Amino acid sequence: MTDTVLPEAESLRSAYFKSRRRKLLCLALLSVLMSLCFVADILIGSQGLGLDAFLKGLLGTEISRESVIVWQIRMPGAVMALLIGMALAMSGVQMQTVLNNPLADPFTLGLSSAAGFGAAMAIVLDKSIVSILPVPSEWFVAANAFLFSLATVFLISTASRVRDLTPETVTLLGIAVMFAFNALLTLMQYMASADQLQELIFWMMGSLAKASWNTILILAVILLLIAPLLLRNAWQLTAIQAHEQMAQVRGVSTERLRLSILILVSFLTAISVAFVGTIGFIGLVAPHTARLLIGEEQRWLMPATLLVGAIFMSATSLISKAAIPGVILPIGVITALIGIPFFLALVMARQPRRS
Repeated sequence: MTDTVLPEAESLRSAYFKSRRRKLLCLALLSVLMSLCFVADILIGSQGLGLDAFLKGLLGTEISRESVIVWQIRMPGAVMALLIGMALAMSGVQMQTVLNNPLADPFTLGLSSAAGFGAAMAIVLDKSIVSILPVPSEWFVAANAFLFSLATVFLISTASRVRDLTPETVTLLGIAVMFAFNALLTLMQYMASADQLQELIFWMMGSLAKASWNTILILAVILLLIAPLLLRNAWQLTAIQAHEQMAQVRGVSTERLRLSILILVSFLTAISVAFVGTIGFIGLVAPHTARLLIGEEQRWLMPATLLVGAIFMSATSLISKAAIPGVILPIGVITALIGIPFFLALVMARQPRRS
C-alpha cells in the first residue's frame, strides 16, 4: 500500500509545483504587458514622442519640452488609468465572489449609477448631504458619491438577507436600482445650467483628462490600504466560493465578511467614479479574463485581476487617443464598445455546447 501511496503523493506534489510555476509565469507576463501598455500610453498623444524623447523627459534633471509632456501632461493620465483599472477590477471580482454571481460588478448592481447620481447632485445643486460635517467643499463630489454608493450596498445587502434572495434576483434588484439612479441623473441634467450640463455630460462619459498627482496620490493610498485587507480574506473567499455552508462550518462568518467587503468595494467604486466619471465593464470583464488565465483560487485570482484591469484600462486609454488623430475620445465610450463584445465572447466561451 505504501508503494502505491508514495507515487500518488509525488504525482500530486509535482502537479502542484507545475501549476504554481504556470501561475507565476502568467503573472509575470501580465506585469510585462501592463508595463508595455503604460509606456505606449505615454508615448502616444496629439504630439509625437519618440522613445529617446520619452527617456530624456523621464530621466532628465532640467525642465524641457519633453519633461513637461511626460511628467505634467501624459504621465498623470497613464498612472490614473492603471489605478482606476485596478480599483474597478478588484471591486468586480470581490462582488462576484461574495454574491456568488458572475454578473455582479459595480455597474450592473447600480453602485456606479448611485455614485454617479451623488456626484451629479453635488455638481448641479452645489450641495452635499455631508455639508453639515466639517468636510472641505472640494470633497463634496467624492463624499456624495461614496455615501450614495454605500447606501445602495446596504439596500441590496439588506434586501438579500431579509428576503433570502437568489443571486439572479439580486442582479435584477441591482439593475432596477441602476435604472432608478439613471432616471434621477437625467433629472439632474434637466435642472442643470448650460455650464453645469457641459461639465456633467463630460464627466458622465468618463475621462482621464482631469487626472492630477493629488488625485493619483489619494487613489493610490486608498488602493494600498484596501487591497491588503481584501487579499487577507483570500482563503475565506475561496472557501465561500467552493461551498458557503461548509465555509460557515469551518468558522467563516459569511454575512460579516460579505458586508465588510461590500463596504470596501463601495469605497473603491465611489472614489473611482468621483475622479474619472462613469466607466463600465472593467469590473465585469477583468475578473472573467483573469479566471480564464489563472483559475478560481483567490490568492492567485486577485493579483491577476488587478493586472488585467490595469491592462484593459491602459489599453482603452491608448485607443481613445489613437483612434482619431488629434482627438481624445471619451474613455467610458471606448470601454463599453470593447467591453460588451468581449464579455459576450467570454460568456459564449463558458457556455457548454449541447451535444
